Amino acid sequence: MTSPERFRVMVVDDHPVVREGVRDVLETSGHFKVVVEASDGEEAVAKAASQKPDVIVMDVFMPCMDGIEACRDIMELLPETRVIMLTVSTEEDALIGAIAAGATGYLQKDSTPEELVATVFDVAKGRLRIPDQVVKELFDLIRGRKDTPSRQSHGRLTALEQETLTLFATGMSYVQIAEARSNSVVTIRNTIYRIQNKLGINTKQELVVWAVRNGLLDNFTPGDHAPSTP
Repeated sequence: MTSPERFRVMVVDDHPVVREGVRDVLETSGHFKVVVEASDGEEAVAKAASQKPDVIVMDVFMPCMDGIEACRDIMELLPETRVIMLTVSTEEDALIGAIAAGATGYLQKDSTPEELVATVFDVAKGRLRIPDQVVKELFDLIRGRKDTPSRQSHGRLTALEQETLTLFATGMSYVQIAEARSNSVVTIRNTIYRIQNKLGINTKQELVVWAVRNGLLDNFTPGDHAPSTP
């Protein structure tokens, strides 16, 4: 981080005009310095690994590797980096995938410059910025899906595993869960893998679906588990 109020940002989009627009808005605000750009998911993963930005603003739909898959890979490499997904779509798979991949912010491309700056600033400060209406829509969509894993007994998971899965399904990254639970990131990652194996679930997206359909998030209010401001 270059200063307490100037965060290092990477912008990822396959359209140069979009990258330029996002960069100009963020740098003009005075809170951010765009240190690197990328045009697809593979390039984003490589450049993120070398530059280690504080925040990544990344398009969902890109060639070579989409933003959701890139987000998942970046979270594995850089669990402290925060990712905001930028898209024109509110389609079900994009919503589920962005949260399951570890994104802590979600913005549509028709958002105002003020909304962009506010979202990136909040996410940089450690807050969850997935709009309430998007989260509610996501949960409604998941509950209505017919092709998701069938409902199973919570008895297959320990209380600790249920708590970890609940935090993961609300959109928290491994590092945020580790901080909330006073565990290591490796412990949290291994717990998520163990849960997947117990439930016979192959993807993080399906894991989020299972958590919602089995009622783990029934009492969740967006923002409840957001980490405290650094």
